[in-house]
Amino acid sequence: MAARRLAAATRASALARRQTDIVAELLAESGGTAIEPVVVSTVGDRRADEPIHAMGGKGVFVKEVQAAVLDGRADIAVHSAKDLPSATPEGLVLAAVPRRGDPRDALVGCRLAELPVGATVATGSARRKAQLAWTRPDLAFAELRGNIATRLKRAAALDAIVMAAAALQRLELEPDVLDVLEPDAFVPQVGQGAIAVECRADDRAVLKTLRAIEHEPTRRAVDAERAFLAELGGDCSLPAGAHAIGSTGALELTGLLASPDGRTLIRDTRRGHDPDTLGRAVARHLLDHCGGRDLLDLTP
Repeated sequence: MAARRLAAATRASALARRQTDIVAELLAESGGTAIEPVVVSTVGDRRADEPIHAMGGKGVFVKEVQAAVLDGRADIAVHSAKDLPSATPEGLVLAAVPRRGDPRDALVGCRLAELPVGATVATGSARRKAQLAWTRPDLAFAELRGNIATRLKRAAALDAIVMAAAALQRLELEPDVLDVLEPDAFVPQVGQGAIAVECRADDRAVLKTLRAIEHEPTRRAVDAERAFLAELGGDCSLPAGAHAIGSTGALELTGLLASPDGRTLIRDTRRGHDPDTLGRAVARHLLDHCGGRDLLDLTP
């Protein structure tokens, strides 16, 4: 009997295609399901010279991919979990989160401790910029956009750039100088390092197929991080991050909120068993007891 084939909507970048290949490999191993990529261009891809926040922040790399599933061009959508807004569009469901890759950020070109005074670091992330500015107020920053290869080329002309460690690992890239930043000191983006697979909410057959590649500890961690972001107000435009660790039992979640200039940075770490309750509790503590609501007033 021929293997069942699913059409998978994905962006065109090398990283997006590699992540779709990872999902294809997992599905083939779990039951022989094959994947046919459906390449979609997103607004974030088409406007590669503009800062992400200028285009509306979260969602600029996923909306068109999700639309391909909703209108029937594809059966599933494969995303970097960190690109997903906290709310799933009506008609779709986050069906599977496979085992997470490396959630950490990485400095390419120079180690953090070795950056000279006044060094210029390129990043397109407000969260990364704020945490670096908090740690090193002397640093200057430049905007960084484009695919992974384009970003790495820019590293040669700057003191350093910041990227997701998982992106480098999945593309088997090994920069000459790489400083991976530990989550206890540099809180990652919500969902960073994880792959998210969506499908239509009423497609029971596909839901059953995708359930086989779900990694429960990863799903619980990502759900807690997404609940943190949702409680902040959906897709908070301020620098925010969260990182959860744990297995099928208790989770530990660290959440972060900062001012855009990095002069104010607040964190909280809590433990709990229910991902949604935990994520929202950490966010509420930052908002109600650590000055987070004053930071929200800084939102443009």
